[in-house]
Amino acid sequence: QVHVVESGGGLVQPGGSLRLSCTASGSIFSINFMGWYRQAPGKERELVATISSDGATNYADSVKGRFTISAHHAGNTIFLQMYSLKLDDTANYYCNARGLYYSDIDKVDPLEVWGQGTLVTVSS
Repeated sequence: QVHVVESGGGLVQPGGSLRLSCTASGSIFSINFMGWYRQAPGKERELVATISSDGATNYADSVKGRFTISAHHAGNTIFLQMYSLKLDDTANYYCNARGLYYSDIDKVDPLEVWGQGTLVTVSS
């Protein structure tokens, strides 16, 4: 099995910053993409930022210039550095990992796994 664990959420004032971390562990063969998604109350889950194994990044327009995604690929860990946080950034932030995992000793299957989420609250 493969697990993803997020950390770093919390309460921050508008204009403040936070850094989220996410680590995938378990029977991983390879990770091709990892990313951050968020879901605010009453809204659908949306993409925040993704990073591929070769370092290519993608950001939602709403966070460009404020958030930076980075990775420590050897450790299957990604980070989301968030600056200039706004009230609208309040949400549960979920980590997603995609790739391949060992479903059996000699068998590799596609992997997509989500973390439990970490809550980011931006409030004065």
